[in-house]
Amino acid sequence: MNKAKVLVLGGLREEALDDLKQNCEVTMGPVGHRMDDDYEWVVDHIAGYDGLIAPKMTIDKKILDNAKNLKIISTYGVGFDHIDVDYAKQKGIVVSNCPKSVTRPTAELALAMILACARRLHFYDHSLREGAFLDVNEYDNQGFSIEGKTLGILGMGRIGQLVAQFGQMLGMNIIYHNRHQVATEIEDKVNAKYVDFDTLIKESDFLTIHLPATDETEHIIDSDVLKKMKSTAFLINVARGSLVDQMALVKALKTAEIAGAGLDVLENEPHIDEELAALDNVIMTPHVGSATHVARQNLTKEASENIISFFVNGKALNQVD
Repeated sequence: MNKAKVLVLGGLREEALDDLKQNCEVTMGPVGHRMDDDYEWVVDHIAGYDGLIAPKMTIDKKILDNAKNLKIISTYGVGFDHIDVDYAKQKGIVVSNCPKSVTRPTAELALAMILACARRLHFYDHSLREGAFLDVNEYDNQGFSIEGKTLGILGMGRIGQLVAQFGQMLGMNIIYHNRHQVATEIEDKVNAKYVDFDTLIKESDFLTIHLPATDETEHIIDSDVLKKMKSTAFLINVARGSLVDQMALVKALKTAEIAGAGLDVLENEPHIDEELAALDNVIMTPHVGSATHVARQNLTKEASENIISFFVNGKALNQVD
């Protein structure tokens, strides 16, 4: 029996592809600095492959129309907004993602952002690099404690639940809003209270977002929402840049409508807004939620398991379409 042909993009960890190589015929694609740099190469070569592992490259109708034999796409992460899932479904192509491997590292980064914002790490680091050893006896140079503060979680999935656990361990009060209220046992585990969207926005001292990028969630945090937040509140986004109206956020940060922000994702990645970058009350990282050695190893294995399960067992794991 001929093995399925699988194209792997994005420079994944080859040492974690052993199981995939045993079950499928694997080709490693080009590795550009940005995934979409190799878009045309994929358009020209995708026709011969049955499976595809695609980290963040745009997989649109042009690629899907050229993918004459393609039966399954596995992302290299939990997000799949870079794939035209509806069109893939029309063509009978399964799309699956990797939710397990990104949960802990992304939740850890959200926690790191909360602590970095509260303790003003960017402000202190920036000041020292400019030669100013601040007098922290001055009120304006002091940070904020998080014990007893309210952690608001927008999106109570795997990542949101783990962030809630972290917040509970640090003595924070946990409130959340989700499309549907989660099970009582989950709420009890982290002592979380379900609230409506407006209450979440108004009461959170730290508002952290854990939603997928969809038409419904685009700019869910806009100028009106930012105006409702406490002037002492911090916004944390380790999900997708499109969830926040970045221009409105810049204005809110510059005018002290909110105290600060921690952003792992930007609206127009990889472009960095100059106004945003100039602010001392925002800390940014270049979309590194899953960027740990262990997480990337696990992601490669999870993406491989999606493909193997489909071709060996006839059913994809983590199917999203």
